[in-house]
Amino acid sequence: MLGLWVAVAAQAQRIGEVDTVFKLIGPDHKIVVDAYDDPKVSGVTCYVSRAKTGGISGGLGLAEDTADASIACRQVGPIGIKQPLPEQEDMFTQRISLVFKKLRVVRMVDVKRNVLVYLSYSDRVIEGSPKNSVSVVPVDSPRPIPLK
Repeated sequence: MLGLWVAVAAQAQRIGEVDTVFKLIGPDHKIVVDAYDDPKVSGVTCYVSRAKTGGISGGLGLAEDTADASIACRQVGPIGIKQPLPEQEDMFTQRISLVFKKLRVVRMVDVKRNVLVYLSYSDRVIEGSPKNSVSVVPVDSPRPIPLK
């Protein structure tokens, strides 16, 4: 399946999906919602909703999904930072076309406010998309987020 997460990725859990366009042949166009636990920060989960192209090409894994995606990250348990974090790094990446397009989620650390900032966007080898979404998780801790 071409929509697999790469090695740096958190394991996805499909939360649900809704059909947006009926397709006579092949799967319908959908919006899917997946949950991803931050692999380096326990207690934080990001929920990503995105468009998934259906039809014959979508069913065969050949369609290019749109760049439309939204992210909401929340504290779902006690926050634990397993190791010092870089100020910015890819948290996970997913292909949304056969070869050239990827959905990315980047984790950034806002040191001044002691928060984790998660940005979702898509990129493409030749031309990316300015469509993006951002979510913030405050780290309520007496000590600052450890940085690399």
